[in-house]
Amino acid sequence: MSGWIQHLQNRTRRYFLNDSTIGLGAVALGGLLNGAANAGIDAQNPLALRQPHFPAKAKRVIYLHMTGSPPNLDLYDYKPELIKRSGEDCPQSFLNGREFAFTTGTPKLLGTPRKFKRVGNSGTWMSDAIEKLHAVADEMCIVHSMYTEQFNHAPAELLIYTGSARAGRPSMGSWLTYGLGSENENLPAFVVLISSGVQPNGGKSSFGSGFLPSVYQGVQCRSQGEPVLFASDPPGMNRELRRRSLDALNELNRHQAESMKHPETQTRIAQYELAFRMQTSVPEVMDITQEPQYILDDYGAAPGQSSLANNCLLARRLVESGVRFVQLFDWGWDYHGTSADTGLGDGLVKKCSTMDKPVAALIRDLRKRGLLDETLIVWGGEFGRTPFREGRTAKSEVLGRDHYPDCFSMWMAGGGVKGGFNYGNTDELSFGVAENPVHVHDLQATIMHLLGFDHTRLTHRFQGRDYRLTDVHGQVVQSLLA
Repeated sequence: MSGWIQHLQNRTRRYFLNDSTIGLGAVALGGLLNGAANAGIDAQNPLALRQPHFPAKAKRVIYLHMTGSPPNLDLYDYKPELIKRSGEDCPQSFLNGREFAFTTGTPKLLGTPRKFKRVGNSGTWMSDAIEKLHAVADEMCIVHSMYTEQFNHAPAELLIYTGSARAGRPSMGSWLTYGLGSENENLPAFVVLISSGVQPNGGKSSFGSGFLPSVYQGVQCRSQGEPVLFASDPPGMNRELRRRSLDALNELNRHQAESMKHPETQTRIAQYELAFRMQTSVPEVMDITQEPQYILDDYGAAPGQSSLANNCLLARRLVESGVRFVQLFDWGWDYHGTSADTGLGDGLVKKCSTMDKPVAALIRDLRKRGLLDETLIVWGGEFGRTPFREGRTAKSEVLGRDHYPDCFSMWMAGGGVKGGFNYGNTDELSFGVAENPVHVHDLQATIMHLLGFDHTRLTHRFQGRDYRLTDVHGQVVQSLLA
């Protein structure tokens, strides 16, 4: 190389930062690695097992997200007064200064067409649309007083999972993987399963790693076809050749890591190695044909299909194998009533039949295997539904509800929460929280607490300040803890 080319090369920003005697490169690297250092992250093995801040009640999470947000008034939140006044004009005091997604003017109050009854020893009110869940009501901890600020799907979903209504922050599963590492070096610590054929409203940001190293992002697996796309060897390459190729690639990456000091290079090495191990481990754990027929029947699972039933069974198999966080997204819960399928009559019953059977089976199965006490199940959507008819379908025979952020229901089971417990309440028409409000950030703080974390201390420094899942908000809801 000529002296002039060498001189030009040394004038590049990269070489300046690398060689500068004032140490700018070291300062920059320190900033990049600060969050990892604070969390005790091993740069060589970023998924190494780590301890939480205090003893955890839950070791793992299965989060069931009903994309679109189910109508809580037709499933869990029984309101006799709203039923009595169904068809009346909505009081103007409830509408003034409010925005809704598809409703203007003065809508009509809408009591549920579903039949409710008390179930379980707890006497929990539940509707006839979710009859299979009646049998596990005493395992469920239902929060009737959830609220959010977002009334559009994507921002509300992102707020639930990342703590921000805008894309770019790490998701809940990424934060927990970052804090706890992995129990199984041959499987991803954070797995995503999607049913009903549609990605979540927030896109991959709902399970992305944001500004955390990408090794902590959710790995999307499929219950139909190849479990992980592009993980298998291409034609003409056997496992021995793949290993030799990977060794050569890792050597190049190690040289780059030593030269450039970029932490993401170590992440790349770790991801390549995990992908190699996953080639044999993932197909095995994703093969539900290994399950006895009575288990398949209990879940309503059918090998080879893409369904919530299959994904619930896969979730049990994954947590049983050491996966830390399993996220299930199920599309089709946006009950506007614009068609029979999105109406509160047969449409809701049909959709619930694909959910309540496998979810009830999942709770029973985890309990029978001794896993439920250390596995936290979370069920819910991104917001609630209005206690009045949506404007677009006001004259239709099909009943539907608009988006509503002020109050909605979610539930948890296992993992250190009270079973057969109902928390919070809405007013008699379910326009607002009347007792024990729980914000989305409070739910996040509570989930983190159950997994052994002080949510204010699990942080990562980014762009000059420490970030956390709950940002500057959130209180642990102690009343929910067993």
